Amino acid sequence: MSKHRKKPASPGAATANAAREAGKARREATPRKRHAELGDLPPGRDPVAIILASDEGRVAALVPERHTRMLESPFTFYRGTAAIQARDLARAPNSGVEVQCCGDAHLLNFGGFASPERNLVFDLNDFDETHPAPFEWDLKRLSASLVLAARWRSLSEAEAGNIAEAAARSYRHRIALAAGQTTLESWYAAITWEDIRAEVEGEPRMLATVERVIAKAQTRTSESVHHRLTVTTADGLRIRDQPPLLYHLPEVDVPKVAAGFLKSYAGTLREDLRALLARLRFVDAALKVVGVGSVGTRCFVVLMLGEQDEPVYLQIKEARASVLATAGARSPWKNDGERVVAGQRLMQSSSDIFLGWSRGLSGRDFYVRQLRDMKMSLDVAEMRRSGLTAYAVLCGQTLARAHAKAGGAPGIAGYLGRSAAFDGAIRRYALAYADQAEKDYETFRRAAAAGTVRTAAFSQPAEPVVL
Repeated sequence: MSKHRKKPASPGAATANAAREAGKARREATPRKRHAELGDLPPGRDPVAIILASDEGRVAALVPERHTRMLESPFTFYRGTAAIQARDLARAPNSGVEVQCCGDAHLLNFGGFASPERNLVFDLNDFDETHPAPFEWDLKRLSASLVLAARWRSLSEAEAGNIAEAAARSYRHRIALAAGQTTLESWYAAITWEDIRAEVEGEPRMLATVERVIAKAQTRTSESVHHRLTVTTADGLRIRDQPPLLYHLPEVDVPKVAAGFLKSYAGTLREDLRALLARLRFVDAALKVVGVGSVGTRCFVVLMLGEQDEPVYLQIKEARASVLATAGARSPWKNDGERVVAGQRLMQSSSDIFLGWSRGLSGRDFYVRQLRDMKMSLDVAEMRRSGLTAYAVLCGQTLARAHAKAGGAPGIAGYLGRSAAFDGAIRRYALAYADQAEKDYETFRRAAAAGTVRTAAFSQPAEPVVL
């Protein structure tokens, strides 16, 4: 008899192997090639009705501004239609392998920011829709956005498909790598701008763009914009009104409301960060109009000053129910601000130290983060085919890292396997769903022309807008 016996698998390895095998078994119920299908979209599917339903509860005076931004192009329209795609994905073939998802992994929701250690990292940066869901929902949202971006840049259909497939392939490779890492290795994994430099070293044009982005990001701090965002009045330092993007609400007792909210929000921070927040004093707050999909939600910029009168800008943003939850999944969170924060902390490699949440006096949920902390993104409008391909690879890797940190790598890796079957399916899905998004855009454009969808120049809300 041999003296060398096979070492039994550890309990942890056995769990990971079981997850991998369970993921692999899911191919029987949903073969990977079926992810090319859009699913059973109902004949009466009405994208305009879904958009108008998603407008409910927003600041009514700002809704036309949201519609106007969405009319710019199919690409910008798609940015504001996470609710439509979530409903469509709920009717599509489902891997059954669930993980914490971003919920809106559009390519413009990736970017750079400073970690608490002041390192510049690249990651997902929008978690308004985060929620547990099948892993491929995030990848399908990303891949379709890449096709629409490629068409916007006048690339061929073959090139657009190659770019979407590159994202899926890089996702699969990174997930396979993460599935073999230790628990802490996958938790601490991050994509730094040094990693990006190395990735694009053979692309001089892209490397030059990355260098410019890094240099600019290092200047995007609260201090660098303080003089542009503030004005000295008879009442002291105040945020400068810059309608339609930033302005005060005269009917709101801002100091009183903000003080109450910030006290409640502080309770969601760690004890050391509560002590840090206590060293900052409230100065002013104003309403801010942001993004495309977020226009009309309540978002406030808060100016705080430190002990040396150094500025710190916080953003208080309304958290509504996730579109993934409305697509059928149940939310385990009673506060949507907490849902956003929990998902962000679970998926991001490094999160904002001021990230927290609270419920406002209005009964609405909000979350808090810094407004500017070296935040930066690459400009898709400047990208050629090679640049957009490199960016697709980077986003695919980043999404895989986020899903792996949330604990999904073994099951996802088991489902994806080593072949390119899933990559090709995502390519076909992305092209087909981009076609659908363009049809939806035309339906929306016609509704706007007919007056069914309101579009107008900015007007300040007549109704009170409060926390």
